[in-house]
Amino acid sequence: MYSRIIKPIFDFIFALLGLLILSPLFLIVMIGLFFANNGKPFFYQKRPGKGERIFTIVKFKTMNDKRDAQGNLLPDHARLTKIGRFVRGTSLDEIPQLLNVLKGDMSFVGPRPLLPEYLELYSPQQAKRHDVKPGITGWAQVNGRNAISWERKLELDSWYVEKQSFQLDIKILFLTAKKVLVREGINMEGEATTSPFKGNY
Repeated sequence: MYSRIIKPIFDFIFALLGLLILSPLFLIVMIGLFFANNGKPFFYQKRPGKGERIFTIVKFKTMNDKRDAQGNLLPDHARLTKIGRFVRGTSLDEIPQLLNVLKGDMSFVGPRPLLPEYLELYSPQQAKRHDVKPGITGWAQVNGRNAISWERKLELDSWYVEKQSFQLDIKILFLTAKKVLVREGINMEGEATTSPFKGNY
């Protein structure tokens, strides 16, 4: 009953309240990234949600689109802008996902939505992450975020799906607030983004 009825109601109410309360900050960050990214403050990408249904996630865009002489995008660390580094480091880039929660594509708490091309790489146990809505934060995020291996991250996601409860979600939200304050586990060391998942070998 919690995951099917109560949690979606809570998600909608608090996503709406969050957007209203954070609207001044949302506007300030959007304007700053508008100028830093040549008029592109938002990042859009297709991600699989519950039941592997594809939706479009929205985040603040922290990297520009600069390319080399051959037209290839520069490495992530070279495209991460100064304001983008701050926005990512403080997790402000996640704010637009409140719109995804409001639409019902996501929840506040659940496995983070990954890339569609990873779907065929999961083991049956790892694929259970799509039995629930993806979240803005999750059990893997408060237990290492991008600083842990893919195997461990997916193991934690599967554990959450099996143990999901109101008490666990509240615990994750409190731990997330703590992680954001200390800016822990933002990236793999030396990288602007985490390395791609290549399956189970």
